[in-house]
Amino acid sequence: MALPSPLPAASARAYGERMTAEPASACEAHTIEADVAGHRLEVIVDGDERLTRLLALLNGAIRSIDMIMYIFEHDAAGSRVLDAMTAAAKRGVRVRAVIDSFGSGDVSDSVFTPLREAGGSVTFFSRHWRSSYLIRNHQKLLLIDEHVAITGGFNIAEPYLSTQLSKCWFDLGVFVRGPSVARMVQWFEEIHDYTVNNDGKLLMLRRLIREWPVDIGPISWLVGGPTQRLSPWARAVRADLDKARQLDMAMAYFSPGQGMLRRLGRVAKRCRARFVMAAKSDNPATIGASRLLYGYLLRKKSTIWEYRPCRLHMKLIVVDDVVYVGTANFDMRSLFMNVEVMLRVADPGFAQQMREFIAGLQPDCDVITAEEHKKRGTWLTRLRWTLAWFVVGVADYTVSRRLNFGLGEIDPETEV
Repeated sequence: MALPSPLPAASARAYGERMTAEPASACEAHTIEADVAGHRLEVIVDGDERLTRLLALLNGAIRSIDMIMYIFEHDAAGSRVLDAMTAAAKRGVRVRAVIDSFGSGDVSDSVFTPLREAGGSVTFFSRHWRSSYLIRNHQKLLLIDEHVAITGGFNIAEPYLSTQLSKCWFDLGVFVRGPSVARMVQWFEEIHDYTVNNDGKLLMLRRLIREWPVDIGPISWLVGGPTQRLSPWARAVRADLDKARQLDMAMAYFSPGQGMLRRLGRVAKRCRARFVMAAKSDNPATIGASRLLYGYLLRKKSTIWEYRPCRLHMKLIVVDDVVYVGTANFDMRSLFMNVEVMLRVADPGFAQQMREFIAGLQPDCDVITAEEHKKRGTWLTRLRWTLAWFVVGVADYTVSRRLNFGLGEIDPETEV
């Protein structure tokens, strides 16, 4: 494990690291490195370091740059990334991007004109208003020379690629080198072809998701999307939870259906379960929806922390010796609706590193006890939580589902 940059001040104490004279930013952290099954993995938590590494890879690309991105902002960070992509196209590198039209609704298409004029291509996912517009391509994936794959919760925008902002998003970027990168090259080709030629045809998109092979090995790339039942990545998590002895989860948005919630409760009751949730967000409703479920988890003897220095955005699950990290939240949209990608790593050493990383967040969190939860859960507060949960976990999902799938049979996992 390399520690090139400091943890938040309190977290540094938890790791036993030497304190600096000035407390570090809440969004600063370290880089976790591992070698697994012929792969080199680097988990970069520091936003500035992520941007530096991204730009270095873009500037060094010699053959291809492929990107799928939910949010692409034309701010300071986004401009630097776009300039690097444009420069690559000018020197003959094939540059292609698939951008979600909902997540990037604030960016003008004309922003990408210089890249297109240089020979690159930019296509918007769900670029026309129809019912399928509610299906979001929530992936964050970059492929450099078909050799390096980068994913995680971060978008191309200043709050995700900087540690200097008070409203930064505390997130992860996973850089992967190894033979399985070829799987993501294939996945990009399929999503790119769909977006260019068949955008909005959900039957075709659902077929891509359904037919994506689930290869559960040491390194697996799992995808999700608009499915009648649980997405492939969520089915893999469910199988691991059914036999879990310990669970650690750091999750930006948490509002699963009752099926998944009961599984989490069973892990907590028979062994150990620890959850790090967001105390700050750009959408207060997501916090309220999560807090409504705390009572059940606490009754099952779960440990719950709320991360307070800045907005938590990571999507990280450690189940025994297995790590899931990528773009999917543990909510109804990511479990059933959004197009997602998750990296599954089955390796005891890597799992222990990620579990230690989560444990090191405790000094920067509020520990939520049953007594504390009950104290702040007044009848008015609980009403707000219930309304938030209904909007986030029921109404949004139900409307999107029925517009795009019809009434159909309800999967038991969607019980609410």
